[in-house]
Amino acid sequence: MLSYRHSFHAGNFADVLKHIVLIEILEHLAKKNNAFDYIDTHAGAGLYDLTSVQAEKLREYTTGIDKLIPDEWPELERYFDVLQAYNATDARRYYPGSPKIALALMRAQDKARLFEMHPADFGLLQKNTASDRRVKVMREDGLKGLLALLPPLSRRALILIDPSYELKNEFTQVSTTIVQAYKKFAGGIYAIWYPVVARQPVERMEHALKVSGIKKIQRFELAIKADTEGRGMTAAGMIVINPPWTLMDKMSLLLPRLVEVLSTDNAAYYRADVLVGE
Repeated sequence: MLSYRHSFHAGNFADVLKHIVLIEILEHLAKKNNAFDYIDTHAGAGLYDLTSVQAEKLREYTTGIDKLIPDEWPELERYFDVLQAYNATDARRYYPGSPKIALALMRAQDKARLFEMHPADFGLLQKNTASDRRVKVMREDGLKGLLALLPPLSRRALILIDPSYELKNEFTQVSTTIVQAYKKFAGGIYAIWYPVVARQPVERMEHALKVSGIKKIQRFELAIKADTEGRGMTAAGMIVINPPWTLMDKMSLLLPRLVEVLSTDNAAYYRADVLVGE
């Protein structure tokens, strides 16, 4: 259960997709002066060294963030600004995880609640956020801990749910938790990351959300090659509940280009669609 370390995968194509969506939502929340909460159920270490032994073992960043040249993506200026903020030079050694990206866009009045169960990554997350008074780090089951935080006092929140899905029942756990969370806090923005290793678990999770009664659900998926059955991650997606009104337009423009740049075969594809409407 605690074997997954994101340090082996930092900066890959799935991170690129997740963090582009994350930044668009955070920028939307920051347009109003009112405080908001950022809740991350599977926060990881927070910051990753792309020259580390773990990152160099798979070198997934070379087929992800390394393929994007900032000057060619003016619409991703904020994304690259955040990445640059964690690097002293133009050589990109460090890649920020979702918590550090969120903290870079949050204001003084906003708060972050970060869950991480892996003992080593929990320690690194504490270290990487120790100087930030806006943050509380908890070594707890993030799906269970999330429910205890809802509704937040701010009544505005982005909840990021991105487990490793190493366990077969995690897709079901995620959909069940979201339905419970939505009943407590229907006004939150829920961003659910998922990998496509086998298609059936993803479809079951999507179906559970479609029939749950939850409204305003959008899906954004990036596949770098054709689906397989259990032969590694071929695609990744983000399901967003209560998305900003700008998100669909932005992702519909970006995803075709991302597929073109990041794909590894001619069967690559993208999806930007509405699972449930108003």
